[in-house]
Amino acid sequence: MATTKLEGKEVKLSGAELNVGDMAPVITLVGKDLSDHQVGGQKGCAQIIVVVPSLDTDVCADEARRFNEEASKLENLELSIVSMDLPFAMERFCTTEGIENLKFASDFRSKVFAKSYGVLQADGPLAGLACRAVFIINASGIITYKEICEEISQEPNYTKVLAAVGEATSTSCCGSCQ
Repeated sequence: MATTKLEGKEVKLSGAELNVGDMAPVITLVGKDLSDHQVGGQKGCAQIIVVVPSLDTDVCADEARRFNEEASKLENLELSIVSMDLPFAMERFCTTEGIENLKFASDFRSKVFAKSYGVLQADGPLAGLACRAVFIINASGIITYKEICEEISQEPNYTKVLAAVGEATSTSCCGSCQ
């Protein structure tokens, strides 16, 4: 069973453990406008799936702002923030923060994303929420980068994530991600 830490204390993760080279499961989540939002699988362009526990925390908010800034510089990819937050909270966050370059998706209904990607916190004070993670999926639907943050209260390694994006977006794009 995979683990992470929250303020130095081990937290067990439940669900399927996915690795680089695995096909990314296709999951339908709830968008901030209550529409269906699909992540994973073959989309014809690269995907970055940024997983956060809740946008109501400073670290998650900072991370979303940073990825919004970075996404404005990137092409041929779809960048989604996934959390258990209610769609209404996601919409409020985007409006307040002026976030326009990201897609937001909630796993609140069934936690199927967190279980399918192995990022559901099984114990600890945030049990039932997702941990902090990043998955990069190439146009063919293969996971090319995975980072389960060692400490939930710390942001991912942006240098590594952005370097991995270049590799994942090096294949041709159908243009459907913009």
